Amino acid sequence: MDKELLFRVRLPEADVEVAGLGAVRVRGRNRIEAMLAQAADGTAAIERRVLSYGMVDPQLTEAEVKMWQKASPAGELEPGSNRITELSGMLAGSAKVAVREFEANPDSEFQLLPGAEAVDDGGPTPGGDG
Repeated sequence: MDKELLFRVRLPEADVEVAGLGAVRVRGRNRIEAMLAQAADGTAAIERRVLSYGMVDPQLTEAEVKMWQKASPAGELEPGSNRITELSGMLAGSAKVAVREFEANPDSEFQLLPGAEAVDDGGPTPGGDG
């Protein structure tokens, strides 16, 4: 395998409708962003990081997401936040959805990160030296 392929950005994107306002463009988070978001202090701070990392158009800072949190109805940010998490491969069931989408379109590319249930079984790495 060409190791340069490992370094190529492969973050999927999608449009998300914000009720009554229009659509925004979001993308999945990379591994570092996912870890930094989870390290934030409190649910509101985690949401700010998730959205600031994942918003493509318009791009928003954490301070701008905080302003949005204060101005919006309680559930308005949730579809975008959930879609970013889904695109990051981090929602429960994301792997199952990806498999169904891949079966429907084998030419698609998907990036799935292991979920919380992923563990090291202590066995040999497939294709490894054992």
